[in-house]
Amino acid sequence: MPQAYAYTAFGGPEVETFLDLPKPSPGPGQVLIKVRAAGVNPVDWKKRTGYRPQGAPAPALPAVFGGEAAGVVELIGPGVTGIAVGDEVFGQTVAGAWAEWALLPAELTARRPPSVSFEDAATLPIAAATAHDALVQLALPAGATLLIIGVGGGVGVAAAQIARIQGLTVIGTASAGKKDFVESLDVVPVEYGEGVADRVRAAAPQGVDGILDLVGGHALEEEVAGLLSDRTKLVSAADRETVARLGGAPVARLRTRAVLDQVAAWVADGLLNPRVVEVFPLPEAAQALHRVEGGHARGKVVLTNPA
Repeated sequence: MPQAYAYTAFGGPEVETFLDLPKPSPGPGQVLIKVRAAGVNPVDWKKRTGYRPQGAPAPALPAVFGGEAAGVVELIGPGVTGIAVGDEVFGQTVAGAWAEWALLPAELTARRPPSVSFEDAATLPIAAATAHDALVQLALPAGATLLIIGVGGGVGVAAAQIARIQGLTVIGTASAGKKDFVESLDVVPVEYGEGVADRVRAAAPQGVDGILDLVGGHALEEEVAGLLSDRTKLVSAADRETVARLGGAPVARLRTRAVLDQVAAWVADGLLNPRVVEVFPLPEAAQALHRVEGGHARGKVVLTNPA
């Protein structure tokens, strides 16, 4: 039976395990892929602890980790159009990606451009698509200044590059240890911690025109949000309650195939680099998740399966 990495209860790493699960069958509007690569994201370990976005139902346990994957279509369900068996695709998953097989909703599945690796494609449905949607929502004009709170993670890395494609100046907060990495993104780095708002003002004496928050909590509420007078230009992918209280809004996800096609096209054209920094085989899923949960990854972590 196919192997999948899952959590059997809510808690810490002790609830993680490999399971032998039946090969899924695609339902209406779904495709089944043989997984070649799957992204690892902070939301994966957060869901294991019991976190879920506001309004989202609790997952049935055991739950397979992972929300994004790239692979080869093996079966298509009723009503699926525009995708065929044998297509190399990527997209968000129905119920887990860290497995030999995964189900994807057809409307959130796109073809992989030949010049985009499976590893890069697998990082796009969550991080890059979220970054794309946030910048659509902010709608800043070319020449404006964007502050990204927490620029060093997967969403921040993608958002910084997409913002530069749009002609924005980007300032990003990150740990001191990520200074060189942030500068490599053509972003002005600002160190986290006490006095960060003053350091942002020094880096952007003309002010900031928009804020994308990827951290939430104290970093958003007490330190940085006061830099922005127009709170309609404040969006968060990390803290729905705090951003709403401050007059901003959570990132509104578009969740369409067109968004996936766009971010993949940027990768194919060399305008967007997903910055895959570590690749682990599926049997090392625990180590991959530990890297992300520890906050040490400078970019994206990916799991792979053999062809």
